[in-house]
Amino acid sequence: MGPLMPGTFTLVHSGIVYPSERDPTHLFQALRMMLDEGRLKPGELRLRLRAPAHETFLAKLIGDFRVAEVVELAPPIPYRSALQEMLRADGLLVLQAGNCNDQIPAKVYEYLRCRRPIIALTDPGGDTARILRDAGIHTIVRLDSAREIASELPRFMDQAKRGQAGRPSEAFVRVASRLERTRELASLLEQLPARRS
Repeated sequence: MGPLMPGTFTLVHSGIVYPSERDPTHLFQALRMMLDEGRLKPGELRLRLRAPAHETFLAKLIGDFRVAEVVELAPPIPYRSALQEMLRADGLLVLQAGNCNDQIPAKVYEYLRCRRPIIALTDPGGDTARILRDAGIHTIVRLDSAREIASELPRFMDQAKRGQAGRPSEAFVRVASRLERTRELASLLEQLPARRS
């Protein structure tokens, strides 16, 4: 499978972009800063938001920050096609605000299975950041800091292009799989004392 857009770094977020829990305002602000400062050239990056819902909210943000040349809103596609897209992306994007620190999006596990470079815009102290660090992913930046995003995103792109971006190990992916988690649950249930009727 070849790249999604040869010559352009494609960064994919697959799934709903909630206005509060995954607010991309600071990400779009960072992209605008990078364009204005010449650290991002037109055609160099395509951020594809696949099946994000909330299109009106997102389209307004894209217009407000004038990042339509970089950000693409893409419609839903069948699950298998979405997985193939993730496998062909140059990088995968996690969005998770600090108000969701005790939650890990199911999408993170799919991203890990794809073993593509991942950049996470999330609270470094939350559960999402923890599991990504455990998997060997260290490109973790606060979602609410445009300056930090503008600083880290070019570095991530450069590392991914050179094959130096962190990727999850096979062992971690296997342990984090649904099958393995089901086995763990079954083992825990077997350890519970039998209930007398």
